[in-house]
Amino acid sequence: MAYDDLRSYLSALDEAGQLLEITEEVQAEPDIAAAANATGRIGEGAPAISFRNIKGFEHAHVVMNTMGSWQNHAISLGLPPTTPVKQQIDEYIRRWDRFPVSVERRDNPPWAQNEVNGEDINLFEILPLFRLNDGDGGFYLDKACVVSRDPEDPGHFGKQNVGIYRMQVKGKRKLGLQPVPVHDIALHLHKAEERGEDLPIAITLGNDPIITLMGATPLKYDQSEYEMAGALRGSPYPIATAPLTGFDVPWGSEVIIEGVIEGRKRELEGPFGEFTGHYSGGRNMTVVRIDKVSYRSRPIFESLYLGMPWTEIDYLIGPATCVPLYQQLKAEFPEVQAVNAMYTHGLLVIISTKKRYGGFARAVGMRAMTTPHGLGYVKMVIMVDEDVDPFNLPQVMWALSTKVNPAGDLVQIPNMPVLKLDPGSSPAGITDKLIIDATTPVAPDTRGHYNQPVKDLPETALWVDKLTAMLANRH
Repeated sequence: MAYDDLRSYLSALDEAGQLLEITEEVQAEPDIAAAANATGRIGEGAPAISFRNIKGFEHAHVVMNTMGSWQNHAISLGLPPTTPVKQQIDEYIRRWDRFPVSVERRDNPPWAQNEVNGEDINLFEILPLFRLNDGDGGFYLDKACVVSRDPEDPGHFGKQNVGIYRMQVKGKRKLGLQPVPVHDIALHLHKAEERGEDLPIAITLGNDPIITLMGATPLKYDQSEYEMAGALRGSPYPIATAPLTGFDVPWGSEVIIEGVIEGRKRELEGPFGEFTGHYSGGRNMTVVRIDKVSYRSRPIFESLYLGMPWTEIDYLIGPATCVPLYQQLKAEFPEVQAVNAMYTHGLLVIISTKKRYGGFARAVGMRAMTTPHGLGYVKMVIMVDEDVDPFNLPQVMWALSTKVNPAGDLVQIPNMPVLKLDPGSSPAGITDKLIIDATTPVAPDTRGHYNQPVKDLPETALWVDKLTAMLANRH
């Protein structure tokens, strides 16, 4: 099922029993973030949560954790909620191969119902804002998609980026935005500033789940997130034209904020509780001036809690990191079987592969670190054999405990780039990276004694199916 907006997705979650309405009156702080934090601590199948009765706010509607479980992630892809994680990622890969799917441009977007311009803009009146962690330096927009264009090639549809970047609300019409250097918006901003220009942007709040997934996915620079969204949802993605910038934005968004990143201007931003489970300190970040806001009447404000994993951001980012890394590695190394990059944005990645010759697995691990995403994120790679499922952690632990000899299977690469938010980097943004080769050595690498492996009995697969069917019938 394809969702054209956040509201239709919430209805689908509700029909599946995956949307919990909180009817009691709550405090904006700390209740909303604390409840979202709790969804990551109550086990499998955590629902989305909806708040309509928030003290001090009139007509506010806040939703959290809309993708914060594998059940919700499956629903976002139009799959049954019970679809196993590995099957969700396999389906993600299958749909990826449909790319590109042309967009559908629509008129009369729901976000055009109201507009505010210039000095009349006051985000504190339009949005029900609250802090996510008690050490945060202010209110944040952390689940908005930001649209920007390449200033040197603004007509190239594929170079129009849709990405998710955290933004601190610093005034009625002022934001602080963090453009991580490895992300496309940083490239756009660099080009604009070299030309002595501001960078126009459109910020879209309250989106359907597929474009949110795409905003979190490290596509190639000239791959359109909208055309990939069409591939994932199985139908053309609906877009509309933002009235001030002329940018392409999701047709079904709740709020569209347009303005510019002011060239060569930086101000203190932060601290902020990060996906790494640590706070980032205050840093000089870019400044956004808001010039126009368009919004639905009584818009739904969507945010996500992030902190010590797992939280919603891990469900959102995990598969969206596994799939592009797999596709990029598979194109160069057909031997690659699967990629599990679900741990902390892919700071740790587990890759299964066949080997052509000795040292091959380590070369694949090195390539993972030099993909567009890997340059900023992939800090550690565990390489395993093709018969080890990287999503099955007991199998991975077995490979680590029996296949690794630290004398030759640990490859440490000094002074490599990583995003500055990695608390282990020193100085910030520089780290040693590590490849752990937990594969069986092949010639000419003849170390160890691996010539008598225990294999599953030939009949085991049949018995797996039989026992699974018997258990299902019993329930």
